[in-house]
Amino acid sequence: MFTLTASSQSNSVFGAYALTLATKENDVFEYKLTLSQDGTFYFHYYSNIKRGIPPEKHTYGKGTWSEQKNVISFLADKKSDFDAKHTLDFTNSKARFIIKSPRNKTDSVIKTRLTFVASDIFWLKNIAMIKLD
Repeated sequence: MFTLTASSQSNSVFGAYALTLATKENDVFEYKLTLSQDGTFYFHYYSNIKRGIPPEKHTYGKGTWSEQKNVISFLADKKSDFDAKHTLDFTNSKARFIIKSPRNKTDSVIKTRLTFVASDIFWLKNIAMIKLD
């Protein structure tokens, strides 16, 4: 069960978001999130840590999402959203949807993004993913 609250910006929430980070040691961290119009989401985290054991790691999550006042709430159903591949529990995760205000007439560039403000997945908090065009 999920709720999708309609607002003038709701349609701009749908889509793919991503963030790629790299260190001086060439370690790579990739976050990818897709919010579908039907209220479902799919998440993929990839890390390649040269000295890690194992060096490469893929982690997945899926579930449903809802929006209220530019806050995206995530929910993962214990019965249908978990399997051998999808192991991340996004329940209790919240992200703020950030977009340039239509009232902002300046030339400043504000990339549309989702910033996780709360999550039981400790490494996800404060991650900001940019919306892909």
